[in-house]
Amino acid sequence: MIASLLIANRGEIACRVIRTARRLGIRTIAVHSDADAKALHVREADAAIHVGASPARESYLVGERIIAAARATGAEAIHPGYGFLSENADFAQAVLDAGLIWVGPKPHSIRAMGLKDAAKKLMIEAGVPVTPGYHGEDQSAERLKAEADSIGYPVLIKAVAGGGGKGMRKVNVPGDFAEMLESCRREAAASFGDDRVLIEKYIERPRHIEVQVFGDHHGNVVHLFERDCSLQRRHQKVIEEAPAPGMDEATRAAVCAAAVKAARAVDYVGAGTIEFIADGSAGLRADRIWFMEMNTRLQVEHPVTEEITGQDLVEWQLRVAAGERLPKLQDELAIQGHAIEARLYAEDPVHQFLPSTGRLDHFVLPRSVRIETGVEEGDRISPYYDPMIAKLVAHGPSRQWAIDELVNALEAVEVWPVKTNAAFLACAAADPDFRAGEVDTGFIPAKLDELVPDPAPSEGVWNMAAVATLSADFGTAADEDPWTALGGFRTNADPVRRVSLDHGGKVRTIEAVAELALEGVATAQEGSVLVFADGQAFAFSLPGAGGARAGGDSLDGDLLSPMPGRVIAVDAAPGMTVAKGQKLVTLEAMKMEHSLTAPFAGVVTKLDVAEGAQVTEGTLLVRIERKEEA
Repeated sequence: MIASLLIANRGEIACRVIRTARRLGIRTIAVHSDADAKALHVREADAAIHVGASPARESYLVGERIIAAARATGAEAIHPGYGFLSENADFAQAVLDAGLIWVGPKPHSIRAMGLKDAAKKLMIEAGVPVTPGYHGEDQSAERLKAEADSIGYPVLIKAVAGGGGKGMRKVNVPGDFAEMLESCRREAAASFGDDRVLIEKYIERPRHIEVQVFGDHHGNVVHLFERDCSLQRRHQKVIEEAPAPGMDEATRAAVCAAAVKAARAVDYVGAGTIEFIADGSAGLRADRIWFMEMNTRLQVEHPVTEEITGQDLVEWQLRVAAGERLPKLQDELAIQGHAIEARLYAEDPVHQFLPSTGRLDHFVLPRSVRIETGVEEGDRISPYYDPMIAKLVAHGPSRQWAIDELVNALEAVEVWPVKTNAAFLACAAADPDFRAGEVDTGFIPAKLDELVPDPAPSEGVWNMAAVATLSADFGTAADEDPWTALGGFRTNADPVRRVSLDHGGKVRTIEAVAELALEGVATAQEGSVLVFADGQAFAFSLPGAGGARAGGDSLDGDLLSPMPGRVIAVDAAPGMTVAKGQKLVTLEAMKMEHSLTAPFAGVVTKLDVAEGAQVTEGTLLVRIERKEEA
């Protein structure tokens, strides 16, 4: 077994690898940027070493520094986690050339599957079915447009070197193709340093089915069954589960066999995922499922596979890298129950899912489900990296049981002041269509308005805030029973007392009723009250007291940067007349593009940024003077 391991990653995956390595008696070394100097993965590792500045391109993505760190700390092996350098064939080769163990597939396997067009050609040769599309060398806009017209709309433009939902655009009509191609190429160049694309037929009711595969150096290749990752927003996976709902044994056998065939075609070693796209319009059928791509690494959603198989995939990775045979062969693996995972992101669904950064002053996750996270209370969510802060994984004897456990766990999430998507995830998992297994990748876009939670507090939340206010020092002595001291007593009625509270500038006087404050958690201090209910956080204060207030939508025309980031596009100009909702500025932050739009119809009176500028949170970008629409 490997004696010492450097984890070339950060956050929850670094913590995940450290946990298994510690159980196996392996010494662990963490790497960190400036921003992560005090991060949880640094605190949990046996040793840690600094590798550069906060931006990933100056630290986690600098392979030479990672290898130098391994040498300096006496590491025997490097585990890349996922993202960053995990699918970089040149880095994998450099690790091997340095005399270190690479916990991952062979470099030539990574190269074979790294470019989507070449991978599909290889799969066709291996007899694996692929989706109709264009994977040619001619990258002229004219040729790509002609191929899209020939395939028939809608089509999907995908970055050849893409992954993780980056560099993908759906085009519904021919007139949108040029704009979408430019946007896709820009994102692909920024994310992967390669702006080449391929064109695929867009499946109208697509389901994202993927198969976990594993190979060793002794010629053994197995699958660990399938996962369904169809719940996505902007091509980013949101909720994943295993096994796939509606997958019968015959279809499972065919798809998993195709995945093993694909892995063998590239001489695969280690953990990998073969991703398929399925036409779900008539249920899952083997003849309607096509190869899409291969991820030559461990996946974010690997815990659901671990839960249904009872296997530790990180342990498998380490054992295979050390030269051991696979811990189990195909006939020793079986599905046990159902597992479902939700990705908790630091983002605000109410405001177009903008990332949310800052210190986790309050951070409590439920203990009823498996939690994978790289932060603790008091840590900071940085603008430099992916906004995922935790994964919640439920496992049980049935799909319905697992869904119930997940929904309950999501509704119990308590995070402040960073915003999260917990309530949004709970709504998605609790949706009747999802519970019935009626899922495809268009599920969230079609139901988005229903799934985004109401930002306004319910009557129960207002009452809970009032009860907490009266129970705290600034309304009633802390050692008193607030209900014995309340005025307004009425015979045979619940005791009530009035209290005025401010939420986001809205002031209400509440008749607090103790019996109504039954669900959720409330904390009160220094004139402020926080209420956690159904995955949301609501901040209240006494009128005029200030404190933690939940911001409402600004009614003026100042567009401020919601986060630190880089301006990648400016579509406004001084004196321009704009319509409500018109895109004005596009920011790149936390690995995503975010468009800021006009809050109302008006005229641009001030433009303070240019393309390429770096901005901090709160920077004035554009000012608009209101113009009443006809």
